[in-house]
Amino acid sequence: MNAAKGISTLSWSLYEPKLWTVLRRGYSLDDLRKDAVAGLTVAIVALPLAMALAIASGATPEKGLHTAIIAGFLISFLGGSRVQIGGPTAAFIPVVFAVIVKFGYGGMILCTLLAGFMLIAAGALRVGTLLKYIPKPVVTGFTAGIAVSIFASQVKDIFGLRMGAVPAEFFARWQAYFQHLPDLTPSAVVLSVGSVAVIALLRRWRPLWPGFLIAVVAATLACTLFGLPAETIGSRFGGIPAALPHFEIPHIPFERTLELFPSSLTIAFLAGVESLLSAVVADGMIGGRHRSNAELVAQGIANIASALFGGLPATGAIARTATNIRSGGRSPVAGMVHAAFLLVFMLVLAPLMHYVPLAALAAVLVIVAWNMAEIESFKHLLRGPIGDRVVLILTFALTAMFDLTVAIEVGLVLTSFLFMHRMSEVVAMESHVSLLDEDRADTLTPEPDQRAQLPQGVEAFQISGPLFFAVANRLDEVLDQFPDPPRVFILRLRRVPLIDTSGVTALREFIARCRQHGTRVILSGLQEQPKRILAQMHIEADGAQLRFASNFAQAVQFARCDSPAT
Repeated sequence: MNAAKGISTLSWSLYEPKLWTVLRRGYSLDDLRKDAVAGLTVAIVALPLAMALAIASGATPEKGLHTAIIAGFLISFLGGSRVQIGGPTAAFIPVVFAVIVKFGYGGMILCTLLAGFMLIAAGALRVGTLLKYIPKPVVTGFTAGIAVSIFASQVKDIFGLRMGAVPAEFFARWQAYFQHLPDLTPSAVVLSVGSVAVIALLRRWRPLWPGFLIAVVAATLACTLFGLPAETIGSRFGGIPAALPHFEIPHIPFERTLELFPSSLTIAFLAGVESLLSAVVADGMIGGRHRSNAELVAQGIANIASALFGGLPATGAIARTATNIRSGGRSPVAGMVHAAFLLVFMLVLAPLMHYVPLAALAAVLVIVAWNMAEIESFKHLLRGPIGDRVVLILTFALTAMFDLTVAIEVGLVLTSFLFMHRMSEVVAMESHVSLLDEDRADTLTPEPDQRAQLPQGVEAFQISGPLFFAVANRLDEVLDQFPDPPRVFILRLRRVPLIDTSGVTALREFIARCRQHGTRVILSGLQEQPKRILAQMHIEADGAQLRFASNFAQAVQFARCDSPAT
């Protein structure tokens, strides 16, 4: 009876919203003040962004605001992260635009509903712990591809091209752009270039200022005061209604559910991956730990609610979450307050939004696309093994030029075949190892017999088996096992026959985290393939923070030499 009750309590703890945990531990007026300031700051950032994302998706600007208000509130209220900020994000633009063009807005509502139910099911089945196993080349490839798609979707408004509807297909879209390039509007080009410059300069010289909002306000004032002939929210959409979001569902083509299922699956996949990635980033910034399955359930409920109020798909937004943390937000209340402020802004400022030039909103998305491209990460992965490079480039090309769903499917399938090929090579190299050792070859464990050799303040762990994408995340959990960070950390790698780019990325992040804690790292017993890949991807010993040792005995000697008592 007690065992069953314990299991039930443990199961509930996986889904308990972080808000409840925070309130149970105590929430003061000072906490509310800090969260209110953070919520206001994030709302100022989210206001122009939500409208720009909706317009780029082929919807009206108020749809983006409704999504940020409704989904943003519910993601914070029910989510498994203390500081996650939810709302529409740029990752959805290509798939949402394609669905609206082909199936209308009713089709988009159906897609969002289906995606919401998929996310709830994924959380209930505890899939949240599996999403972190998606390989780095796949994630980076389709993220960079989405960035290219976002930029391509904004060319019309950046140049003020006088043309009708923009084609959804990549090549047809660019062909239409070049055909209408002689019809560009010079004032739109000036506004968009000026807005990009303002945002870039503010990020360099005044990073705490709301660059997006300042650029949009400045462009609006310039367009209004000088009477520039540029298209605005009012001229294209008739303005934004100053009214509360209301329950209103257009015709939903349920008969086309099977046709829309792949797009729904893509939306659910993107929402799940991006929200958990954002939660992981937030954990690193605040030193917390999110509940992945609770987050997925919250994302599902938020997307269903957004659809029922005529909104768009939503997920955790990394940039807005980071802004929340830097502004002092430390609980889900900040995200709920952010949604409330957005609602007030929409009701009060709706008449003024009529004058916002679309070129300025396009400039906002150009900056978003640049940030999403992760150019440094892309270049870093291009130094990896040939198989990972093929996955990265192919996923990127398919995402940017063809179809996001196909890109994800091909990327994951290709990675699986690549993984099986690599494992066959490992079995050949490790044929002398006993079957018992092979059965536990993917563990990351401390060895009891090595403790006596270690000086005070030195810890050592050994990795056995390939350090690839499915086990790389375990490195992040190692330092959490110690109440106080060690002075020197020895990572034994003599039983690691293979490392891929995800493993190198995890290792580099582990070393960076050790550096933050003042912990020196010694890698011992590197085999040929890991040593070659680390050198290829510029993970090199510096003699201070990172050292390489040929074996464990030499690593212990290095640790003794680094001891203050020596």
